[in-house]
Amino acid sequence: MLAVHFGAGNIGRGFIGSLLSKAGYEVCFVDVNAEVVNLLNEKKEYRVVLADENSQEETVKNVRAINSIQQPEEVLDAIASADLVTTAVGPNILPIIADSIAKGLRRRVEQTDQPLNIIACENMIGGSAFLKEKVYEKLSEAEKKQFDDQFAFPNAAVDRIVPNQTNEDKLMVSVEPFYEWVVDRSKLIGEVPTINGVTFVEDLAPFIERKLFTVNTGHAAAAYLGYQAGLETIKDAMEHEEVLQAVKDTLRETGTVLVRKYSFDYDEHMKYVNKIIGRFTNPFINDEIPRVARGPLRKLGQKDRLISPASQYYEFVEGQPVNLAKVIAAALKYDFPQDDEAVALQAKITELGFEKTIYDVCGLEECHPLVSLIMEKLNKR
Repeated sequence: MLAVHFGAGNIGRGFIGSLLSKAGYEVCFVDVNAEVVNLLNEKKEYRVVLADENSQEETVKNVRAINSIQQPEEVLDAIASADLVTTAVGPNILPIIADSIAKGLRRRVEQTDQPLNIIACENMIGGSAFLKEKVYEKLSEAEKKQFDDQFAFPNAAVDRIVPNQTNEDKLMVSVEPFYEWVVDRSKLIGEVPTINGVTFVEDLAPFIERKLFTVNTGHAAAAYLGYQAGLETIKDAMEHEEVLQAVKDTLRETGTVLVRKYSFDYDEHMKYVNKIIGRFTNPFINDEIPRVARGPLRKLGQKDRLISPASQYYEFVEGQPVNLAKVIAAALKYDFPQDDEAVALQAKITELGFEKTIYDVCGLEECHPLVSLIMEKLNKR
């Protein structure tokens, strides 16, 4: 079995590629990093080390790689013969790889009528659907119908912290022990793949929002509040009494939304929240705050980790999301000069002021009560 995976970075190797290899796939990575591609082809294996007190290690074998810049035709041939295609390239890169995927699928339909699932394993909602949209922009109407009959783009929710790292062994990856990969079974085509560690569900929405409103919201809260407190790392933030309490209070608010919306068991959900907080305090993972906080324009979006749970709080819970509003205010103040989105955000605030920026960036209407709550927090800071 062949799995073609776009993205040979730390997430690709340390998470997706590792699980696919253990499931019996030959994993063919597609990437632009010539050094990593060459090393994968030379060694045919790499090490994954768990970031905990035991430093448990495994060797991922049966791997190879293609340089998508130097070997574009080989990428198309790989897609044409693949049993599964996955990605872990980042949301901004999906439109770039869509062209290769469209051409590869076009080549595939000329050779076989075997179905194929393409799963975007990205830190975003609806990643596979977004990739499909970009792929279909390259197709004729007739091709779209043909592709619908043969290919599927099931959405997925993925979760594993893989910190920034520099290792002497350029292929080695250090990852946290916890991981979660959930796939929308209802959108699959053909047989359900057998991959130990992947959960296939009929309704992905609860899992997506549980992860987004807990892991992503909690990480963002630690980063933006930690930055405002003058801290440098997530570990520093989680050791800061006020920031830690604020993160817990924020996740209590998002947890209330999730419990009301999806009828989660409250005690079970709070166990999940505590597990997530435990992950953030893992002493063997110490992310720098600018890495976790980067991209505030995207993270302040209407459907993302801060505005979405805060907006839904008014729908499902009585009262106001005061802790989420505090985090949103901190995100609006994020001014790290090496972050292009932070620079653009501050330029917008300078031009429009906070309130109009909230309407523009967060997609909130002027009458929404969250706007006045955020402004109240901004004025207090």
